[in-house]
Amino acid sequence: MALDVKRFTARFVEEARDHLRRLEDGVASLKEGGGDIEAVNTIFRSAHTIKGSSRMLRFAPITETAHSLEEVLGGLRGGRLTYSSDLAMLLQRGIDAIARLVDLVAEGQDLGTSDQILCDEMQRAAAGPGAAKEMGGPPAEPGIPPPSRVADGQAEPSQRLRAADTVRVPMSRLDELVKLMGEVVSSHARLRQRVDDIQAIERLPAQAGKSLRAFTRAFKDDVLAQELLMTELHRKALVMRMLPLAMIFETAPRMVRDLGRSVGKDIECIVSGAEIELDRQLIDRLSDPVVHLLRNAVDHGIEAPAIREQLGKPKIGRIHLRARQDSGGVVIEIGDDGGGVDLPSVRDKAVRKGLMTAEQAAALSEAEVVDLIFRPGFSTSAIITDVSGRGVGMDVVKRCIVDELQGSVDVESRSGHGVTFALHLPRSLAVMRVLLVEAGGETFGFTAQQVTRLLRLPAERLLVVAERPVVVVENEFIPMVSLADLLSLPKRQAAPEDDLLLVMVQVHHEKLALRVGDWVDERDMVIKPLPDHLAHVAMVSGVVMTGRSALVSVLQTPILLEMARKARVDSVKPEDGAPRKRSRVLVVDDSLNTREIERDVLEMHGYQVTLAEDGRDGLHKALGSAFDAVLTDVEMPQMDGFALTSALRQDEGYRHVPIIIITSRQKEEDKRRGIEVGADAYIVKGDFDQGGLIATLKSLLG
Repeated sequence: MALDVKRFTARFVEEARDHLRRLEDGVASLKEGGGDIEAVNTIFRSAHTIKGSSRMLRFAPITETAHSLEEVLGGLRGGRLTYSSDLAMLLQRGIDAIARLVDLVAEGQDLGTSDQILCDEMQRAAAGPGAAKEMGGPPAEPGIPPPSRVADGQAEPSQRLRAADTVRVPMSRLDELVKLMGEVVSSHARLRQRVDDIQAIERLPAQAGKSLRAFTRAFKDDVLAQELLMTELHRKALVMRMLPLAMIFETAPRMVRDLGRSVGKDIECIVSGAEIELDRQLIDRLSDPVVHLLRNAVDHGIEAPAIREQLGKPKIGRIHLRARQDSGGVVIEIGDDGGGVDLPSVRDKAVRKGLMTAEQAAALSEAEVVDLIFRPGFSTSAIITDVSGRGVGMDVVKRCIVDELQGSVDVESRSGHGVTFALHLPRSLAVMRVLLVEAGGETFGFTAQQVTRLLRLPAERLLVVAERPVVVVENEFIPMVSLADLLSLPKRQAAPEDDLLLVMVQVHHEKLALRVGDWVDERDMVIKPLPDHLAHVAMVSGVVMTGRSALVSVLQTPILLEMARKARVDSVKPEDGAPRKRSRVLVVDDSLNTREIERDVLEMHGYQVTLAEDGRDGLHKALGSAFDAVLTDVEMPQMDGFALTSALRQDEGYRHVPIIIITSRQKEEDKRRGIEVGADAYIVKGDFDQGGLIATLKSLLG
């Protein structure tokens, strides 16, 4: 009787992928250990198992490729071959070829034939250097043929990180869930009994008072017990849906290698933290942004081999895909050792697209320049390629992570040394920590990861800078706006002496203090998506339901920041009395918000402003150009304001240029030190008055 292959295909695919993971890990350990015999034995057994299983199910291409791979591993195990980086690359190509064939089996597609060229290369390598001459082929070691680019007609590299449709759930988890469900059923029965009790009380009016109090106590205890059970049941159910990131990470190295070969580059992808778990909802939607970032790293980040050689870098490029837990969430980092973001090209593109003037572009800090790549349609690449030009831009990556997954994206670029994208994500979208606030008589929600702190400040701490309210928090000017005003809602008339209740939110490096009427509650809640007919409402990410069955909108923090930013730009206009000669002022502060606010004040009075994000950046810009005045903070990384002032005073060009220190430090010794290093004025942020700053600046400039 003929063997029914379909009955065994799913099990074969599952087991083959397990062995492929072992092969991947084994080759990686060989790279680190240089030919550990135990690692060779382990991966030899995996290759042998795949060969045997595929032969039984008559998957001939898999059998032939696995056999050739097994021969090479046998040569390593027997001592006929010695480990080398070229041999490791050949092994990796063999593993990738098997993995692609297993994917075809899983998808029910025809396997076609094996890659005969690759199999021949592995057979020649397995025969050893001496046997290669007898076979009439080129020597196998050294000089294993390098991987060729994707040939015409060959399937293009996979563009998705696949997650399995089914998962294994340990029986212990299922047992816990079933037991918990039994407890919930029992608890529900007690609540039904309480209904019978209240009906019985209604029939006994004389004893109703005493009986009602006893009933109330019992009912309260039962509700609390039910709430604990429901919370635990919900938690256990969510755990069932938590999957390790290995579900998508494990296919990334092969995809990166394939993409690299398709553009003539040798690239390895190092994966770590794949054991960290995320909700399946998140894992399913992470594929596109992660794939796009990997494609960008392959196509635009990693330099061509010839260029890397000129720069003294290893011929093989390296991409890191790693995950780590952070503050109740998960951070996924995609980094490369390429050239980093080309900041001059980004500035030039921003000017050519009409986003800003050349003067404004030159004044941007490095972090602000990097943020430009998230603008829709923004790309510095001279050509759209098959690898990275597939209609998914960095704006789509940002929208998916921030808007859909309630996360954030940070970028760290190191010129000549690569770039790292950090995706900050919650562990689950099903239940999230939500802060409920009141504004304009309505209740609104914020997801906790976008709220940095809650503040109650006395009204006198409120400053007005550049015609808008500002509060000083930990050495930063933070713009403040009423949430009711931002949403065009009515607000109650607050007494002048009322404290300010603020919700501090942050996206990337930008912060905003939202004034609210009250903090209502903070707890874990189920966020439900908007119905289809309301999906276009960008300001609302979803809704939660309160205990009184009221629906509360959860607001999109990035949209609120954008609205506040637009209102600020519209309100800042140059004054009529601005100086005719536009004096150039350098503003140095590590806080983006402070830099922006000080720039608004100065530009409103007609000054031309350049920004620097720390002392070292400020010194570099000051020495690279001539400024009429310098405003600097004190507490900054790289170089503080005192050191910056001292360094500038040692330069002949800045010996007499006005330098004003603006800081939260208000101790007398700090003020004395500012004067000692050469500052002309010392302004405390808590006492900041823009009129006083402008008057001081005009006086110093003459």
